[in-house]
Amino acid sequence: MQTLWGDIAVRDAHVHFFGDSFYTLLTGGRAANEVRAQLGWEAADADRWVAELDRHNVASASLIASLHGDEDSVAQAIARHPSRFHGQFMLNPMAPDAMDRARRAFRAGLRTMCLFPAMHRYSVADDALAPFWNAAEGRNVFVHCGVLSVGVRKKLGLPSPFDMRFSNPLDMHGVALRNPSINFIIPHFGAGMFREALMLADLCPNVFLDTSSSNGWMKYCEAPLTLTDVFQKALAVCGEGRLLFGTDSSFFPRGWVSGVYRAQAEALETCGVSADGAAKILGGNLAALNGVSTRPGAVRPT
Repeated sequence: MQTLWGDIAVRDAHVHFFGDSFYTLLTGGRAANEVRAQLGWEAADADRWVAELDRHNVASASLIASLHGDEDSVAQAIARHPSRFHGQFMLNPMAPDAMDRARRAFRAGLRTMCLFPAMHRYSVADDALAPFWNAAEGRNVFVHCGVLSVGVRKKLGLPSPFDMRFSNPLDMHGVALRNPSINFIIPHFGAGMFREALMLADLCPNVFLDTSSSNGWMKYCEAPLTLTDVFQKALAVCGEGRLLFGTDSSFFPRGWVSGVYRAQAEALETCGVSADGAAKILGGNLAALNGVSTRPGAVRPT
């Protein structure tokens, strides 16, 4: 898509990686092919994701291991294509093996620990999480806040006993202040708790907002909001240096969700974001968080 900014390196901060182990873990042992057939989805390994990124001219993507215990799948993908993927892993810090898994994932090169407090029913403000903040020092921690709905669980008829009492971004305030060396990422602009996410980001310079998905949470807002409105407010608080473009892509045959990119790029254009600002939001900020050198001559996604 033609934009005001010319050619830039686009890096997607939010892609769920569903390898064979994901389906088996999710269903308690069913064969991956059987589960995919029920869903109408296709197999998607690291090579297929690289081909998909190439098809859309996307420089790299953050792959999320989307279940506690599935971090090896993303570690293997990164080992196969280290220049194309950034590694993220879901962790349930209440699980007895959580610390061992976190340390192993970081040693394997995954730089972002993903926490889903509503899913696993705990508060991020709990002092019991202090060892995990120590383990994540100098790295990134993604904390899902706001509304949480996992589409694949619904499709398979699996229970989702989530608890939104643990979804408020403001629970992160003291944690972020006490851990300035950690970059905290709040996805989906707070997923319905946009005001609270903005307050947190305003008070804590180590908090970043991930722009991913269609942001359907806007329907919960008292005053009607457009995506442009959301970006304008986020830019006013975070500037161009603390927003991370993402799509929330996940399964095939859908693949990389280019429509999300187009809608967000158009909103950024309407906001009057400069070429330098767009380069940061659409990829440069993510590269910096993951220690990746940006490269010249990148192409715009299609």
